Amino acid sequence: MTADDASGDWKRWHEQRVEQVTAPYGPLALVGTHWIEDHPDGRLPGVPGTWAVDGEGVVLTATGADGLAVDGAPFAGEIRLAADPEPAARVTLGERHLVVLVREGVWGVRDYDPDAGTRRAFPGIDATPYDPSWSVPGRFTPYEGDRRSVRVGNADGRERALVLAGELAFTLAGEERTLQVAQQADGRLWAVFADSTSGHSSFRFRFLYSAAPAADGSTTVDLNRAQLPPCAFADHFICPFPPPGNTLDVAVEAGERRLG
Repeated sequence: MTADDASGDWKRWHEQRVEQVTAPYGPLALVGTHWIEDHPDGRLPGVPGTWAVDGEGVVLTATGADGLAVDGAPFAGEIRLAADPEPAARVTLGERHLVVLVREGVWGVRDYDPDAGTRRAFPGIDATPYDPSWSVPGRFTPYEGDRRSVRVGNADGRERALVLAGELAFTLAGEERTLQVAQQADGRLWAVFADSTSGHSSFRFRFLYSAAPAADGSTTVDLNRAQLPPCAFADHFICPFPPPGNTLDVAVEAGERRLG
């Protein structure tokens, strides 16, 4: 691929990212994440109905006056709900999506509102134009045996498990660097990382996705596609912080940096 082709691909990627975050139910539309255990009476802030955890699910009780709909039809009564494929939701309130989620056995409800002020006031994403020097060969080495689970802080102040599959090694600024990475169901690698620009000219940490490695572990580490985590767009996401060892001692002046 020529430099012009790579630059064009990056521009399309950036445009798609802006479309994604500004979509009616994209990250900018999240106005609340409510953990049911924090509300023993089952009444969630700004959300009608009564929500209760029942084993491996959530029971919603509502009256017609609550204005809720389930699967597109007005709802009154009691229904048992499983976790939703976010941001889709079985329960809606007008245009709002009330998404049932579970994290480490803790159930909650997320509130997506297309009319969120953050969505209307979106200033854009400050991203550094494509530079081929930030796209380098990488090699993934899986951990021996089972994947490793580490406890890391999350953006909401709680600690949760981050399951890591191995290490991604690459050379940057003349030195070999490594990041601990998770591996998604489609084989892609996912790193949560910081660098010396984090909290200064860039958001306090970023996400990086790399293509599924080949049989020999080879892949490409393209820091031009470092991206802001969801919690950069709304305070109600619970993004994990970088695990130990994932703060690079180099200024990664590439990719998405902060909100514009």
